[in-house]
Amino acid sequence: MYVAVKGGERAIANAHALLAQVGRGDTTTPAIDPGQVAGQLGVLVSRVMTEGSLYDPALAARALLQSQGDVLEAVTLLRSYRTTLPRFGYTQPLDTAGLPPQRRISATFKDLPGGQQLGATFDYTHRLFSSTPTDGPQTRVDDEGSAAMPRVADLLGSSALIEPDAHPGQDDVEPGDLTREPTVFPMTRAERLQALARGDEGFLLGLGYSTQRGFGNNHPFAGEVRVGEVEVEFDAPELGFAVPLGRVEVTECQMVNQFTGSVDTPAQFTRGYGLAFGRSERKAMSMSLVDRALRAEELGERATAPAQDEEFVISHSDNVQATGFVEHLKLPHYVDFQAELVLVRRLNREFAERSATAPATAEEVPA
Repeated sequence: MYVAVKGGERAIANAHALLAQVGRGDTTTPAIDPGQVAGQLGVLVSRVMTEGSLYDPALAARALLQSQGDVLEAVTLLRSYRTTLPRFGYTQPLDTAGLPPQRRISATFKDLPGGQQLGATFDYTHRLFSSTPTDGPQTRVDDEGSAAMPRVADLLGSSALIEPDAHPGQDDVEPGDLTREPTVFPMTRAERLQALARGDEGFLLGLGYSTQRGFGNNHPFAGEVRVGEVEVEFDAPELGFAVPLGRVEVTECQMVNQFTGSVDTPAQFTRGYGLAFGRSERKAMSMSLVDRALRAEELGERATAPAQDEEFVISHSDNVQATGFVEHLKLPHYVDFQAELVLVRRLNREFAERSATAPATAEEVPA
């Protein structure tokens, strides 16, 4: 810490007080309630929950208010709090196949069984500031119904046009838990998906974009994007059956990618997968693009792009680690800098001495 700063701990305490004062803003206006943040900034809250690895809209809203809207600081707060919570066990895998969607779209089929369900989306807005008050709904939104909506990947799978959802032997391996175990390369796909789910949305978006521009051999189609609530069940050993705990909102993306096949494998599409808390379409889509890129070795492709390098992607996608390493540069580095300053000065003196004693060349001799 900055113990050398005049005032020491007192100066740091004053910095905390000033931070709170700046964060409160104009005291003549009402303070923002966490419930307002959770209810009206749902997309932002979803990102904090996903990257913070904790589904709790109320806590994510509090973290955003405390961090004054700094997403990475809010994620750090949520992860720190998460480490204090007791762990009673693991829930059953989410059954997203029957996910009743609030929104379900596909870019692969025009006439999709169950139909397209636009839901709440910015996709069709004009990106112009609205003059309409936002105090409440202006028009009634009718329920679009709940017709059966089979997955696009399942439709392709029934015709053997896409690789199986799971390959032989994969389901027998217990996936690791990156929140409790160190990261070890190479990783299983399940472990990679955990890391990508916690990864920074902007970083994954950039990598996903790069794969579409030729740095990753991705030729993707948005097979399906779904947003909806899915039930969470906990397997209680003393009961011998799973107990429903509640429902959580998730966004799921299945990306369909081209694949030419090989001597042992017929031509078929391959998959990229993404799943995130809440309304997180951009994150889920970016995650699915990067997931597919990281499967290069598994699918017998040459890994030549950053998005295909597992260690590069996973080691740099975590925003809490990245923030800590970048922001630690603000901490005192006096000794390190003084050492380099002495070295640069010495090298400059030696350079000047060599220049002064060097014999003049023919070009430097006066005529």
